[in-house]
Amino acid sequence: MAQPKVLALVLAGGKGERLFPLTAFRSKPAVPFGGRYRIVDFVLSNLINSHIYSIYLLVQYQSQSLIEHVRQNWVLSPVIRDQFVTVVPPQMRMGPEWFQGTADAVFQNLNLIKQHDPQLVIIFGADHVYRMDIRQMIDFHVTNNASVTVAARPVPVAHASAFGVIQTDTSRRITGFQEKPKKPTPLADDPALAYVSMGNYIFNRDVLVQALAKAQRNKQHDFGSHVIPDLVGTGQVFAYDFATNVIPGTLPEEEKGYWRDVGTISAYFDAHMDMLGKTPRFELDNKKWPIHPSGHGGPATKILHGYIRNSIIAEGSVIHKARIRNSVIRSGVIIEDGVSVDECIIMDSVVLRKGCRLKRAIVDKLNIIGEGETFGFDPGSDRFKCHIDASGISIIPKGGRKMKKTRE
Repeated sequence: MAQPKVLALVLAGGKGERLFPLTAFRSKPAVPFGGRYRIVDFVLSNLINSHIYSIYLLVQYQSQSLIEHVRQNWVLSPVIRDQFVTVVPPQMRMGPEWFQGTADAVFQNLNLIKQHDPQLVIIFGADHVYRMDIRQMIDFHVTNNASVTVAARPVPVAHASAFGVIQTDTSRRITGFQEKPKKPTPLADDPALAYVSMGNYIFNRDVLVQALAKAQRNKQHDFGSHVIPDLVGTGQVFAYDFATNVIPGTLPEEEKGYWRDVGTISAYFDAHMDMLGKTPRFELDNKKWPIHPSGHGGPATKILHGYIRNSIIAEGSVIHKARIRNSVIRSGVIIEDGVSVDECIIMDSVVLRKGCRLKRAIVDKLNIIGEGETFGFDPGSDRFKCHIDASGISIIPKGGRKMKKTRE
């Protein structure tokens, strides 16, 4: 199928308040994930693997860490004009205001759309962990002569109130759209599930421009609450079923249609656990659809001695006589003798001193855990030393434990 000219706008300005304290010094898309990635790397990898190379990344809150990450790791061809990943902070062209919502963020950057002159505008979030061949969604959009296509998937009704809930006819035409309803409408053939928006959209350019202008006149600033529901009545808004998306290299044992909104500490933690094991729910090592990582300029990992089971160890770490189980260790971590790490996420440049013990804990970057210290065993004691999430997970914020200052 002939492919139309496409421009991608990635909404990467979220505060990520439910991920506090990991978002105390960075935006949600910039939060580290897995051994060597950040959350934003998943949407950018999906775009690049789908041969979509014109990408604007709209940022807002605590954006410096994200800007540096993109500058260092997402440089596309400087020779070909339409191949770029460009960070766009709020330009305040309409007055001294930051982005007021998802639709307003795009409206404030209509000049970029007009300059690029695409036929289709892809508007995706930067907050989710998943793989997706976006070209398959584009084919669906073109085949159905849609003006707007919304990526969608079923979720349990009990969780659907956190999303935009969609009703469709048999041709996947959207007939109803409820943004975060208190009583979600279930699927007709399965009352336990509801069909929800993933927050990823494809728009015909002219439809988008007109819809945003109308929303701005009405002081409406959000796609899910205003723009999409207003366009449903045109009969040209369709739902693309994410379950039909086929990714090459996916293993049979992986969860079909894996997609996680890692917007809470418990969801973030659980998504890390999903990557572990002989048959993970989400296998990061897919050479046919890679997640493009940030590079590490240091040496390879050195393991001197220890017991390591079911864990991911990134580059540049040094592990002495330690016990590590069901954990993710990012780059440049030093783990000394007698340390026990059980179901933990240890981020870059952390030092775990002799004899310390951690269980169900997240240690953010640039921390030193002192000799013999414990986290995750006694919540009563931990609450004086770190942040305790409602899920019971202990979180040591970035640089909260004495460390020499280095780059973010």
